[in-house]
Amino acid sequence: MNVIRTLPLLVLALALSACAGKPARDSAPVSVEVAPVTAPTTATADADAVPADIVADTTPPAAQAGADPATAPVSGGTAPTNAEDDFAALYGGPAPTAEGSEGGSTAYDPWEPFNRKVHSFNNVVDRAVARPLATAYTRVVPRFARTGVTNFFSNLRAPVTITNQLLQGRPDDAWDSLGRFLMNSTLGLGGLFDPASKAMVPRRSEDFGQTLGAWGWRGSRYVELPFFGPRTVRDVFGLAGDIPLSPIRTIEEDKIRIGLQGLQLVDMRSQLMALDDIRDNAVDEYALTRDAWLQRRNYQIENDLRGKHARGKDADDTAPIPVDAMPMPNWGN
Repeated sequence: MNVIRTLPLLVLALALSACAGKPARDSAPVSVEVAPVTAPTTATADADAVPADIVADTTPPAAQAGADPATAPVSGGTAPTNAEDDFAALYGGPAPTAEGSEGGSTAYDPWEPFNRKVHSFNNVVDRAVARPLATAYTRVVPRFARTGVTNFFSNLRAPVTITNQLLQGRPDDAWDSLGRFLMNSTLGLGGLFDPASKAMVPRRSEDFGQTLGAWGWRGSRYVELPFFGPRTVRDVFGLAGDIPLSPIRTIEEDKIRIGLQGLQLVDMRSQLMALDDIRDNAVDEYALTRDAWLQRRNYQIENDLRGKHARGKDADDTAPIPVDAMPMPNWGN
């Protein structure tokens, strides 16, 4: 394919991903109280080099008491607002305070000056390109069609989920995910519909970053990447494990592949519009995004370590932008 024609599609798809790579909204909001990410006691210590047995225990209090974390109450004496309900549904925890972070929570963010600059760049691209496109998408495309698009891309991520469940030593979950993938790919017309949920087949979502966490790499410093959005150093390495498993990346025609990736990014951004008011009104929007993302990511890893029957409900999608959503043209064509 002509490189000149590919460049505009590549730039557009990259711009759409700059919104920050948060998890897609689940169809049934849940409120999960997740223990905050704690910093190492030594200021000069690198969390990525700390053995798992000395990393601070971040198991949610509800899980320590034997309760289902998906039904754990959110602390606070007043009823949550609609915006706080949206936040809890997307991130699995209570909304941060007006200052942008929860009281007493400390994220391990030694690269904060760099991360803030990248975050500002991502926000500029988000407000200039991604948010307007997502707004137009929700106004033009009917809800049932948007649901079909979401189901389609969620179904395509099944190979990544199945492989990582096997790597984590969870063959029963991998078997469920395989059955879900086959059912939705056939009866669901390629994943546009979701008969597996009606059949009560559980939805799980895994990536190699979670697998590394389950293997022992529990604490990791926060980093925000241009276009990719929030990550930890662990999750950056996790990208290498997921890239070979992406079905979209097997499409050789750049125009088709990048078009699908762009549609996926627009769909993901449209699911985050419920958070725009919270982000816009936050005193420290960077801290809000960072702390919420780390809490959700920590919960996903802690959830993987529980037994099948003690495990809480997963969100529809993983926290980071899926690796198959990032455009990488085949320059050799």
